Amino acid sequence: MPTFTATYSSKSGQQREIKLEAENPAAARRVLRRRGVTYTTLSRSRSGSPIAVKPRDPEGWKRWLEKPVTISDKAVFANKLAAMVNAGVPILRSLDMIQKQQKPPLFRRALLSMIQDVNQGENLANSMRNWPRVFDNLTIAMVEAGEAGGVLDETLRRLALLLEQNSKLRNQVKAALGYPITVFLVAILVFVGMTIFLIPSFASTFKTLNAELPAFTIFMVSLSDFLRSPGALLLIAALILVFVLLARYYQTPFGRRQIDGLILKLPLFGDLIQKTVTAQFCRTLASLSKAGVPILMALDLLFETTSNSVMSDAIKASRQDVSEGIPLSTALGTKNLFPELAISMLGVGEETGNMDAMLSKVADFYEDEISATVKLLTSLIEPAMIILVGGIVAAILLAMYLPMFSVFEKIR
Repeated sequence: MPTFTATYSSKSGQQREIKLEAENPAAARRVLRRRGVTYTTLSRSRSGSPIAVKPRDPEGWKRWLEKPVTISDKAVFANKLAAMVNAGVPILRSLDMIQKQQKPPLFRRALLSMIQDVNQGENLANSMRNWPRVFDNLTIAMVEAGEAGGVLDETLRRLALLLEQNSKLRNQVKAALGYPITVFLVAILVFVGMTIFLIPSFASTFKTLNAELPAFTIFMVSLSDFLRSPGALLLIAALILVFVLLARYYQTPFGRRQIDGLILKLPLFGDLIQKTVTAQFCRTLASLSKAGVPILMALDLLFETTSNSVMSDAIKASRQDVSEGIPLSTALGTKNLFPELAISMLGVGEETGNMDAMLSKVADFYEDEISATVKLLTSLIEPAMIILVGGIVAAILLAMYLPMFSVFEKIR
């Protein structure tokens, strides 16, 4: 049966390859769709001749309806599998029992495929590699290390804990960033709605009374007229175009670095992102080190899984320094991106040979810092949002009621 090679982009924007066997290109595309892989190129390994990618996937809409595999799903899976392996349940039976309990169809298909692969003599880590949209390289590396060391249950428990903590961190950051964005969008919608629907009714009344309109009211009436004109649609189209262009620019390596670098410089939010990346870096490196993953391989995985590309590049450069014999703390310290406390603690861990425990303590410290920062941001943003919404409503009311004073003067 011919072997096909498909390339796809990971969540971090890195190009990845996956090999599969299929009778023909159409069958290969069906296999990729089942695995949830959105490929960019597809080639037959036998001859190396490229096979054109279909410009439109007729079944692609079905993937949007499928429940995605979340970090929480993977954490629950790792916990269940660890408990079953520790209890002495055979791996095939464990996978079969877990897949019957899975709700995401993609996850269920992955587990069914893994059962077939393991039944044919494949190890668990290699069977996971066929499903890159379900299992990332970090998960696969830890499972592989657990299988090699004969401590799969312990490694799976560490993996579950790592995934749960990463999920908690991600949710905290989403809450801190999502709340002000949501309130701001609602405030804009309220302002636009009141300007479009309320201002015109008052403007017609003032026109009938021949009231002299203040400059602010004239400005709001003009803005209302503009928002109800075709020019407003052109403005919205232009804003959407700018947003799309920025999104496409962010997908490029240079654009991603530029925007991620600006994010790190934002007041409060930049500090929050830096602490989050530092906590995830320390927690993940500690878990990989405990699982027996070599330091260079661990840094490769961290480079792929770090969300901020600027800090990810710093990890990649540090990996090169470590391969030349430079301590990791020294290599990261020269990049001036990670907090000094984390670098110092990492250095102490390297000197004492207790890097795992030291990294875990650093991760605990920064996770507490993140919780405190999120609370601080919430306490600062809530009154600011109240003032913003109140200011918008006050501006509308002021524009509507200021002309009434001139009307009252004429009545007198």
